[in-house]
Amino acid sequence: MKHVLALSTLYPNPVNPRFGTFVARSLEALAKRGDWRVTVVNPIGLPPLALGRYRSLAELPQVSVEGGITVHRPRFTLIARIGARRNAAAIAAAVLPLARRLHAETPIDVIDAQFFFPDGPAAAQIAGALGLPLSIKARGSDITLWGKEGFARRQMVDAARAAKGLLAVSEDLAEQMAAMGMERSKITLHYTGLDRDRFRPFDHPQLRRQLSGELGFALPVNAPLLVCVGALIERKGQAIAIRALREIPDARLVLIGKGEDEARLRALVTSEGVGTRVFFAGSIDHDLMPLILSAADVMVLPTANEGLANAWVEALACGTPVVTCNVGGARELINSETAGRLVARDPHSVAAGVNAILSNPPPREAVAALTDNFSWDANAAALAAHYERLVAEA
Repeated sequence: MKHVLALSTLYPNPVNPRFGTFVARSLEALAKRGDWRVTVVNPIGLPPLALGRYRSLAELPQVSVEGGITVHRPRFTLIARIGARRNAAAIAAAVLPLARRLHAETPIDVIDAQFFFPDGPAAAQIAGALGLPLSIKARGSDITLWGKEGFARRQMVDAARAAKGLLAVSEDLAEQMAAMGMERSKITLHYTGLDRDRFRPFDHPQLRRQLSGELGFALPVNAPLLVCVGALIERKGQAIAIRALREIPDARLVLIGKGEDEARLRALVTSEGVGTRVFFAGSIDHDLMPLILSAADVMVLPTANEGLANAWVEALACGTPVVTCNVGGARELINSETAGRLVARDPHSVAAGVNAILSNPPPREAVAALTDNFSWDANAAALAAHYERLVAEA
């Protein structure tokens, strides 16, 4: 059995159980195959004085077994707002002694970074010190946002040069990586996975009524229901979806997620006069997500940038068409009117896309069939094959 050490700053923990669940599902599926031993290193950044929300993070166990995988959580010093340029070096310094010990106990075959920044540059230092092949995965904002910062861009390009292989969650993201100066021949497309048992169409006449009790607000039985899934931050575009309601008669909008934009969005709901039509669900149990998506008529996400959003895949798998913007890998999924509409990032265009679907909704079974090739088993098989190539070429 070969051994991969996967470094991921974004990974679920008891304090943030929904933080990077897609990383955990991918690596858990790989571990279940039985041909790769998976060890996760989830570095925890703490300021010099761990107060407030950092106190709970400081109390996390250094080592635990989660989903059948051993997860190590070494600490590194985090300087909020100004420390980003040194985070990769701080992570590498904190992780390298642990990596050396793990390598001595059970030899490691591949060092893997699950995000390009700061994970990639940190993993490059670790792989270089241990003389091991390196893989780095790009997921979206690590390239589209951090790539605009000169220091981060330089660190990422240098790490890509040191890597044996790179992964991207969409073809569009792979092209952006190449445009940054990364070698295109190193980049392999690696789509996200999907829990096929959980995310599927649920067709029950009382579904909305049942969800109303779970969520604490009344979902309409006979009015159009829109769902927006994503952190409440400006680039996800919830404000655009709220403004679009004025052109979508009777529609209700459920916002799933939490984030720094919540207060501004609540004020916007009031100023737009749609207070009875918008519901803030916050973070919800993952078992509820497919039920809400199945109950919705449209999943709307007017996002400014993505790699390939898990929310798109999960909505389609539940038979719910998507209205989103032509960013990242959206065109690779929303490539027919059955899947939904790609629209400009403004309220009028979003409303037009939603109304087009509401006036002629596609069969849910046809929408769900668009994700037949997505599964965590397929994701894990592709990841195992990628690692095998890197070991063979080392």
